[in-house]
Amino acid sequence: MPWLSISVEVEECFVEALSEALLEAGAASVDVVDADAGSPAEQAVFAEPGAGAPRVWQRSPVSALIAEDADPAALLAAACARIHIAPPPHCVRRVAELDWVRATQAQFAPIRISPRLWIVPSWHGAPDPGAVNIVLDPGLAFGTGNHPTTRLALRWLERVIAGGESVLDYGCGSGILAIAALKLGAARATGVDVDDQALLAAQRNAMQNQVDAIFHNAAETIRQPAQIVVANILAHPLIVLAPLLARFTAPGGRLALAGLLAVQAGEVCAAYRNGFDMRADEEDEGWVLLSGVRR
Repeated sequence: MPWLSISVEVEECFVEALSEALLEAGAASVDVVDADAGSPAEQAVFAEPGAGAPRVWQRSPVSALIAEDADPAALLAAACARIHIAPPPHCVRRVAELDWVRATQAQFAPIRISPRLWIVPSWHGAPDPGAVNIVLDPGLAFGTGNHPTTRLALRWLERVIAGGESVLDYGCGSGILAIAALKLGAARATGVDVDDQALLAAQRNAMQNQVDAIFHNAAETIRQPAQIVVANILAHPLIVLAPLLARFTAPGGRLALAGLLAVQAGEVCAAYRNGFDMRADEEDEGWVLLSGVRR
């Protein structure tokens, strides 16, 4: 089958999110060239209003393999819309025949989240059989463990789950956080999302991991607040969702917010100050996780 390759350059802070979004939009595989390798990359300035000195981001090349009959511009636009960035200029070229299944699988190795927590593609053996291994393949929904925001949320769950808690993953994507919560000892885990394709992927992932997570559309009623609530989305939706997530968190319960850059932490914290004592919990590659306890 003939294929096309679509190539773009984006700020380094968006590389991993765009890579996952391209896969979700229908790309067969995504290749990222390290901005530090070879000749110096272009640089771009990224800043939030009122955030002080802007941060300088390097631009990194990202290329996606897509079917010959796909619309490259439409696929790129759909991927960029998922992560709320404008589509960058792109170029398209035809590529030679290859065993793309094997080539795609070769891009995804097990990911060590912490000393006891791994994300393992289904075609790999577990590097540490004694660890908590989450079997997850790249697919139609965000959350494979590659992105810093997912890693931040997973490490937070590992720290706070003592055993027996109820967990809500709001904006669940692949279901990785709800699945991890159950494997870490939570009694119940529910994931909600607005994307029905993501919910189907999450259900398949739960079956593959042999856990009984519940997934449903965000439009459906959440009947009971959870002791642990986690939302890995983006800064603006997190601000808008503050009253809702406060209602879904039980008194004395814990809340974690991921998907935001460190420069956005103050604005997001301010949106939650009426119901929580929020703080920056951990930072990873410029992204930050906020956590708090429901008053």
